[in-house]
Amino acid sequence: MKSFINYNGRLLDEQEPVIKSADRSYRYGDGVFETIRVWKSKILFAELHVERLMVSLQTLKINLPKLVTPERLKNEIMELCGRNKCEDDARVRLSISRGAGGLYDSDDSFQYLIECSTLPGTAGRLNENGLVIDVFPHARKSIDIFSNLKSSNYLPYVMAALYAKEKKLNDCLLLNIHDRICDATIANIFWVKNNTVFTPLLSEGCVAGVMRRYLIEKLASTGQSLREEELGISNLENADEVFLTNAVYGIRWVKQFRENVYDNKISEKLYKEIVLPNFES
Repeated sequence: MKSFINYNGRLLDEQEPVIKSADRSYRYGDGVFETIRVWKSKILFAELHVERLMVSLQTLKINLPKLVTPERLKNEIMELCGRNKCEDDARVRLSISRGAGGLYDSDDSFQYLIECSTLPGTAGRLNENGLVIDVFPHARKSIDIFSNLKSSNYLPYVMAALYAKEKKLNDCLLLNIHDRICDATIANIFWVKNNTVFTPLLSEGCVAGVMRRYLIEKLASTGQSLREEELGISNLENADEVFLTNAVYGIRWVKQFRENVYDNKISEKLYKEIVLPNFES
């Protein structure tokens, strides 16, 4: 079946070449992106995605044109999902670039691209088989005002994903400049110790994940204890549970980190109480 993309508001064949050779997101990673879940014709966590996107654009000093409103982008996402017949369950990527040009002569033309594809039927479920993960040893993520963004400059995560594939792992963890764990290739990380849930502080350099924020906010209403702290490798080695989160897959529990094997009682409970209701409403 023929599939489509949305490039600056125009529906085009997905095989259509659209990005200019001088595009700054291609040249320099000068842009941001959002990875979004559409479920039964509804954008999950839409307002959290919009809020993060606006913060990202402001941080990068990318001006949103008056005609390109968040409401317009949401409508175009749903239009594209409908055209590609994946509105029941889809992964959507919204990519934004500052425009074309060199380092000192950007045209500030604001380009955006929307892509969508059907998700597998298991995407909304808690994984039956726990993940096997390790640390990517060859990069250290910086800690600055750009660290929390889903930037187009994604090289450390790209290389970590290649490393995971090479080592037959399900995912890899990224270290920051202090050799502490900040996040995984496509997810934030949480760990459980003595019935308390922990996650790295944003000041540790992790991406400001939508599911991370949603989970933290919802945990306050469940009575479950949560703390944001630094995460060293020794914390994982002594954890009772470990799980990863993102807006597409919700919660995925980790079975093994190196020689350490974990249970999934808390992660399963949080999935049922916090994540699953989004797929039942």
